[in-house]
Amino acid sequence: MPEGPSIVILKEQAGPFEGRKVLRVDGNTSIAKERLKGRRIESLRSWGKHFLLDLGEFSLRVHFLMFGSYRINERREDRPPRLSLGFARGAELNFYSCSVRFIEEPLDAVYDWRADVMSDRWDAALARKRLRAAPDTLACDALLNQDWFAGVGNIIKNEVLFRIRVHPLSTVGALPPRQLQALVREARQYSFDFLEWKKAYVLRKHWLAHTKRTCPRCEIPFVKAHLGTTNRRSFFCERCQVRY
Repeated sequence: MPEGPSIVILKEQAGPFEGRKVLRVDGNTSIAKERLKGRRIESLRSWGKHFLLDLGEFSLRVHFLMFGSYRINERREDRPPRLSLGFARGAELNFYSCSVRFIEEPLDAVYDWRADVMSDRWDAALARKRLRAAPDTLACDALLNQDWFAGVGNIIKNEVLFRIRVHPLSTVGALPPRQLQALVREARQYSFDFLEWKKAYVLRKHWLAHTKRTCPRCEIPFVKAHLGTTNRRSFFCERCQVRY
């Protein structure tokens, strides 16, 4: 599943489509895709794992789920696109294995940009307030809560918890204040590190915990388990990651 930084990269790559008119629409989506034909893309935005095309009177939301992908002005994948948008001079934007739907309301009325870890409007104090209001939430679930940390996915979750030496089964209410602050701070910081490394095609080289077998600090085997209500894979060290 693409995480927030990957959607920011998509937004940047698709930037040349801003201001351009959609001339062709096809794909196997069940939405009324004909609405898109003749519309001009006024702006491209992202919120967490959502890619947003603002078309004036309405917007299109693309969510890539677990296995979604996209192609911009390149050879199509062998599978049919969920949605394909064609523009002048043969330019096209194709989305695969994803969820697409229309948003009728203004985007600012739908999305809380303060919760997006990649947004200039990110509000760390608000994130801490929301965490304190749910003290029984596990750290592994808290980081994946898109209402609190929009854009954080499983990679960022595992790497942040390893960075701050917090066991994924810790409850947020038990975290010392400095650790709670570190969790919020590093959720954003690692997201921007992720963005930089992914642009340089070196993201995997920087993983310290995610999918790894051995703790680089303690040199003992990592534990791998599906944890929390989200039941996502966690990779963690029982020695250096403290369970609060």
